Amino acid sequence: MRLSDDTYEEIKQAVADMFVDYDIKGVPLSSFEVAIKIGMTIIPYSALDSAMWLKAVGYSEDGYSVETNEGEWIIYYNDENKDYSRINQTIMHEIGHYILGHTQEGEIEEAEAKFFAKYALASPPLIHNMKKGQTTENVMEAFDIGYMAACYALQYYRKWIKYGKTDYVDYEIKIMDQLEIEIA
Repeated sequence: MRLSDDTYEEIKQAVADMFVDYDIKGVPLSSFEVAIKIGMTIIPYSALDSAMWLKAVGYSEDGYSVETNEGEWIIYYNDENKDYSRINQTIMHEIGHYILGHTQEGEIEEAEAKFFAKYALASPPLIHNMKKGQTTENVMEAFDIGYMAACYALQYYRKWIKYGKTDYVDYEIKIMDQLEIEIA
């Protein structure tokens, strides 16, 4: 699903604000660390009893988040047969729902959270400022993301190079400053 240009810009700004508000530093990002700094609880499916595990897997193969009646956010994630990069992406996706203030489920909310995670974990300015060349393997290694996530990040990076502004915009500078990335 394609979101509006304004929505993409709002999400990018939300990512930059999250990095500053929660003092997130360095790459690759650990979604576990980000969630803990935000004050979220993270529970692997393997910690659930069998009835809850069946419910969780039935609800989402990868993970989901809920807000309790007390206002606490809990992220449940599938830790069985999933590599770290997939789990990290899933948790950042769920953080996106929280940061973006999602109160309901829907196609738009899922598209927004998906973009949030992609941009937070490997945004074009970060890829542009990599010490190594911009290859799929280097992006996977630098940002600790999976093969498909690296392919999508590189595809987005190439569009950013081709169609983007020649100077960094404010939120891009904010992200690189906060993550302590030298601007090329």
